[in-house]
Amino acid sequence: MLHLGQYQDLIILRETDPGLYLGDGEENEVLLPHKYKPEEFEIGDSIRVFIYLDHEERPIATTLEPYITLNDFGFLSCVDVNKFGAFLDWGLEKQLFVPFKEQAWPMKEGNWYVVYLYLDEVTNRLVASSRTNKFTDNKSLTVDKFDEVEIMVTHLSDKGANVIVNGKHLGLIYIDDIFEDIRAGDRMKAFVKKIREDNKIDIVLHSPGYRSIEPNANYILDELKAAGGFLPLHDKSDPETIKNELGLSKKSFKKAIGSLYKDRQIDIKPDGIELKKDA
Repeated sequence: MLHLGQYQDLIILRETDPGLYLGDGEENEVLLPHKYKPEEFEIGDSIRVFIYLDHEERPIATTLEPYITLNDFGFLSCVDVNKFGAFLDWGLEKQLFVPFKEQAWPMKEGNWYVVYLYLDEVTNRLVASSRTNKFTDNKSLTVDKFDEVEIMVTHLSDKGANVIVNGKHLGLIYIDDIFEDIRAGDRMKAFVKKIREDNKIDIVLHSPGYRSIEPNANYILDELKAAGGFLPLHDKSDPETIKNELGLSKKSFKKAIGSLYKDRQIDIKPDGIELKKDA
């Protein structure tokens, strides 16, 4: 069976004027145009391709790698808007269609949007939607407190950064927990800080609680070494100064230097912290 919107390993069946015909072993065939065929191949070889619909709505194979695959989220630019809807650049020749009804806000050419790619059951076409919330579910969570997760930032608000967690759930990084520059479309590893009674997920970019002490301690050691063994920061420093210099909250900074002091790796002086000579 040919799977639209996904990568497949298919067998090269024969070469024709339009290109190579590939098969799945179940008498299903698809064309790989000549411009995408490998420089060297033999009939019977296996080749990994992506399947989508061409301009005439026929399945077609390509060795190009799209920016988004079926049932996943991506951050794509709008390249055209007409009376039918919007069209996004997803790395393939034929642009990705977004019907007006699937636009959370009217899309504009040149802007970027977080979208979800799905297969429309009525038309059997690959379609994108910026109404991303309807493709997430927080009723049945698959994550727990302190879990490391993959996140994608959808948008920023007064509260913080709204994110999609593991491609399944909605989460939020509160503004007080953001110590670095993040933008819509960013993908990164993060951690579950808390799961609320209503199943809302609080996310942080560094390991929460006691698990963050050691990584932050190592980070501060590296910063001390890079600065020649001294940093003009201490437990009385202004929180904004600590945030600007190290990207850490004052609470995290104090925990980390407390751990380093206890391990006798630093001295805490009135004007800053100093690396011990034997550390």
